[in-house]
Amino acid sequence: MADGTLWIGNKRYSSWSLRGWLAVHLAGLDVEERVIPFVRDGNGGTPGIKAVSPNGLVPYLRHDGAEIFESLAIVEYCAEVKPTLWPEDRAARALARSWAGEMHAGFANLRKAMPMNLGRDFAGLRRTPEALADIARIEAIWAECRRRNQGPYLAGEAMGALDCMFVPVATRFITYAPEISADTLAYCDAVRAHPLVARWYAEAAAEPKEWLLAHYEDIA
Repeated sequence: MADGTLWIGNKRYSSWSLRGWLAVHLAGLDVEERVIPFVRDGNGGTPGIKAVSPNGLVPYLRHDGAEIFESLAIVEYCAEVKPTLWPEDRAARALARSWAGEMHAGFANLRKAMPMNLGRDFAGLRRTPEALADIARIEAIWAECRRRNQGPYLAGEAMGALDCMFVPVATRFITYAPEISADTLAYCDAVRAHPLVARWYAEAAAEPKEWLLAHYEDIA
């Protein structure tokens, strides 16, 4: 019997679910996964999610007596189980947490202009000045991470907590194909090739057509 349950939204669309899901799997937690497909109830939410999650959002994790209903908190919880998800060095760990917090709280213009959709090619679309400014800042963070750590991922040779926060951005770069540096593209390629990310993409592609939402599909 599993030690808990992880509720998530559509794998095609839910960037925050992807963050929590990655952390749970990187930490090796034994949980049952439940997908609640997004719908619109007139109030901007999904009734099935509101009925389960304390804040009406996903991801929501219950594990071994703990309840965690916020993506960055799930990442931190998983790092308590597997401390190597953050860098071992104190200063490096503090810097990584700062960047993770910036991702969590910022880049609203990129999120609005380029919502996550793993099943479409929107190359060249939604390049608003505000989104491009967010992309420039993200590229600068990734370049500094990889300069410091000399690995394919943001904190070294293995995917970790900081990557969990930024992987959904890499999927946006793949979908919308903004002009990015060779180093940024190399990170996106490393993310896409990771077995867990490949699994998420495959399972997103297998979701029922009835789960498709015009809000995410009718991008112009």
